[in-house]
Formats: sequence, structure tokens, C-alpha cells
Amino acid sequence: MSLKERLSLRAGAGREWIIMILSVLLAFLVWLLTNLSKEYSGTVSVPVMAQCNIEGHGTESTNTVLVSARCRADGYRLLRESSRRDRKVVKVHFDRGDLRSDGPDSYVVVGGTKNSYTRQFFGENVQVEAFITDTLRFVFPVENHKRVPVEVPHSLSFRSQYMLSAAFSVSPDSVTVYGEESRLLSIDKITTPRLVLTDVDQSRHGLLKLNVPEGVRLSAEQVSYEIPVTRYVELQTTVPVEVWNVPAGRQLQVYPAVARVKFRCAFPLAKDPLTDFKLYVDWRDFSTSLTGRCAPRTLRLPYGVLDYRVEPEVFDCVELR
Repeated sequence: MSLKERLSLRAGAGREWIIMILSVLLAFLVWLLTNLSKEYSGTVSVPVMAQCNIEGHGTESTNTVLVSARCRADGYRLLRESSRRDRKVVKVHFDRGDLRSDGPDSYVVVGGTKNSYTRQFFGENVQVEAFITDTLRFVFPVENHKRVPVEVPHSLSFRSQYMLSAAFSVSPDSVTVYGEESRLLSIDKITTPRLVLTDVDQSRHGLLKLNVPEGVRLSAEQVSYEIPVTRYVELQTTVPVEVWNVPAGRQLQVYPAVARVKFRCAFPLAKDPLTDFKLYVDWRDFSTSLTGRCAPRTLRLPYGVLDYRVEPEVFDCVELR
């Protein structure tokens, strides 16, 4: 056999070995990928930092808790978790009701409460079979704070025959301000951008961002507002002015003895409001008056009455001897 033939045979044998090795490696890779795609049980651990809006405390815990659980997941995830040395801290926002106070700054999460946070702890496509870490204890340090009201500067104008059916309301109507004591001393309220609405003919609601003073933090970023609006009709009538709470043996005369009353009533009218309306002057108001002039009162507004005006606004009262 010539030298050329021997070299040719050796080259062919070398190619066969390479093909065989590549085939083995490919088969191993297919086997590995197939098995890693299957689900397995294993221990997964993640460091967790808690976030929560606790009155008078910081929003983030100053410590982290290693949360461990027996989880069911695909082999890729379990292999990745077991090979990690430096785990990234996971920030989890807890509902205030799920944290139980365990000291001035200490709050714990216990029992089955943890189950509602498994996705935030371990991510998607992981099924927790059992928690290994029983109690999660986080430290939220106390911060300087004060509670102040929320004020919404507003300008409202209504379409003809429309008005507020109840008071303009804001929720929450107060917030907690956190910061240095010197900054808190100068803050007595928190405001929003001015709300301007014109030609209003229906109820309105919405959200407004809070104006945050420099150097402080607020317990809320925004507030909701409600503006209840209704259509009204105007009615007017003349009613006698009664006198109430006059001591025995005393008499009080009111001038004039009748008043003209204008009502604004929600439309449509459920009932005639004029039948239940009474206007009176209270003796106690007269006894403390320096001039003998008194504003009339009403016991209660009839159902459906939004507002009323009395003419005249004050009455002359004279005690009869």
C-alpha cells in the first residue's frame, strides 16, 4: 500500500471519530435540554426588601430577609438559582394589613399571608410547594412626621339651573408629611394644582396630583375628588315666623311676622317641600342679642331641598311687657 493510500485511510478514520464525537455531544445536548425543560422540585432562596406605607415610618425596610421555599419549576430555573452566588435583592410591596407590628420599628409577615406574594418573591412559572422560611421580619424606622389637611383650590361655575347637591369632597382629606423637623414646622397644609371647571351640568370626579414641598415626602401622591351636581328648580312661598323656647310668663313679638322663602330643590321633585318647612326665632338668640335683631332658624330642610334663602335675613324682636 502506498503512502498516499495510508494517509487517506487515516484521514477517513479521523473524520469518523470527529463525526462520532459530535454526534455524542449533540445527543447529550438534546438529552440535557429535554430534561431541563421538565419540572422538578428544589429549594429557591431570594433576598427580599419590604416596601409598605406605614404611618410614621419609612417606606422601605432597612434590612433584607432571605425567603426560602421548596418550589416546583423547570430545570433551567432551578439550575440557575443553584449556581447563583450573588442574588439580586427583590423589592416587594406589602399591603399594610399583611404586616403585624412586633415592636416600635419591627413588622412581621407570618403564616399563609406569604402565599399571596409568591410571584413577587420568585417570579412567574414557579409553584411554591412549601415555605422553608416561616416568619419574615422587617425593620421600618420611625421618621419625623405630621398629619396635615389637603386643600384643593378650585373655581366652579355651573350651567343655569344646576348646582352642587352636596359638598365638594376630597379623599384622602389629609396626608402624612415626612421630613426634617425644621421643614415640617412650616407646613400646615398640602395643596393640589388649581381645579377650574366651567359650565358644569353633571357630577364630576377625578384625580389630582399633590404639590410636594421641597425636602419632604408625602404618604400619598394624589387625591381623588368628587363634585356631586344636580339640576334644580326654584320655588317660593310665604311662611309665618314662629317663636320657640320662650320661658313661661314671657312673650316675644317678631316683626315682620311672615317671611318670604325661596327654595332650590333637586329636580325632579319627589314631594312638595313646602308642606314640611318651618321657620322660627329662638328666644335664646334674642336673650343674647344686643340689638334685639335675630336671624331665623329652621329645624331641618325638607327632603329634596338643596338650599334656601329668607327675606328679610334678620327680624326685629320685641319682648312684650
